[in-house]
Amino acid sequence: MIWSLWYRFAAYSRSSLWIVPFFAIVLEQIAIRLTDRLDARLDWSFFNASVSGSQAALEAIVTLSVAFLVFTFGSLLVAIQVASGQLTPRIIATILLRNNVVRYSVGMFVFTLIYAVGLRIRTETSVNQLGLAVVTVLGLGSIVCFLYLIDYAARLLRPNSNMALEAEVGLKVIDSVYTRPLARAQRNQPYLPLPSQADQAIPHRGTSGIVLAVNLEQLLEEAQRADCVVEFMAYVGDFVGVDEPLFQVYGGRIADEDALRSAVVFGTERTMEQDPMFAFRILVDIAVKALSKAVNDPTTAVLAIDQLHRLLRKVGRRHTRNDQIKDAAGALRVVWRTPNWEDFVLVATAEIRFYGAENVQVARRLRAMLENLIQTLPERRHAALREQLDLLDRAIDKTYAFAEDANVARIPDSQGLGASGSTGRSAAS
Repeated sequence: MIWSLWYRFAAYSRSSLWIVPFFAIVLEQIAIRLTDRLDARLDWSFFNASVSGSQAALEAIVTLSVAFLVFTFGSLLVAIQVASGQLTPRIIATILLRNNVVRYSVGMFVFTLIYAVGLRIRTETSVNQLGLAVVTVLGLGSIVCFLYLIDYAARLLRPNSNMALEAEVGLKVIDSVYTRPLARAQRNQPYLPLPSQADQAIPHRGTSGIVLAVNLEQLLEEAQRADCVVEFMAYVGDFVGVDEPLFQVYGGRIADEDALRSAVVFGTERTMEQDPMFAFRILVDIAVKALSKAVNDPTTAVLAIDQLHRLLRKVGRRHTRNDQIKDAAGALRVVWRTPNWEDFVLVATAEIRFYGAENVQVARRLRAMLENLIQTLPERRHAALREQLDLLDRAIDKTYAFAEDANVARIPDSQGLGASGSTGRSAAS
């Protein structure tokens, strides 16, 4: 229970914009009292400013800080609307609200504002020279931060920037979920079969929701304590309703069912901490929306395929069936489900092929990705890729009325419509 509460708190903190400004207010209260005491001891006139001059400077800094905050939150609302309308609403929680540049910029503006207000209140008959020096530095720093934030926000609104950030997060999640390289996993022993009949079924209680994360160490401890095998029935990212089977237990019984339930965190929206498929889903959603007749932006779809190429390359080099956990003695204790290679290939290609095969540059970029992965990944990964390549050929045959157009659509091109001699070479990793 402690783990699930801590996980919820950490996840909420990472996606909440108000946390950093709140701590900025706390730090400001400490800083302004500290400068009060230091100024009385130092008795040093940093600027030798008068009371009226200090008041005017502090009021100007307060006005600037308020303007910066209004512009930042206004820009964030615009960014959310643009991102959800042109890309996908799912990047709001995964990218925009977790962006540290925006969060810490707001924190700095709030700190400067509250500090300047507090110092202005104290500046009636005397001037806190040290505090005035500090707030002057903060004001100048806020101006620089604001100018940087404008440039950063403009770059953040670009589709390619958002998709690259999603892919970077997805690569880290893949490494954390699939910890073993494919070559090393080939030497592992075969998977142990489960009994045909479970000794205990544990349903989900509480409220229905999406599986966000699972504490595998806690499941392992409970399985060892009861000397049994615990199977987690859902995938991370699945929606589980109340009373649906959540666990099955083999070779024994779990006395404290809530101990197993507390190892699973549920929520209302998927997150990427333990869900590598969610990064694929977001990128595919962006590509599919770009290919809709209302938007008709195939170049954005090509950019999404670039990032999917990176993710598939990473997944193809990992052992994607990391779903059996054994104890120190080698006894099977926990079984949990993770997407396999075929699942990732299907998600990354099927919908884009369905909606984009009629677009020449999308068909060419998709072929370049598939052929490149066939050339660079181990042979055991080729079957799913060749299947999608065959489906792409059949979709092209069905879509294009002229043989010349079909031949052009079959040319692999890593730019979509770039060099006709491109072979789909890519630096994706």
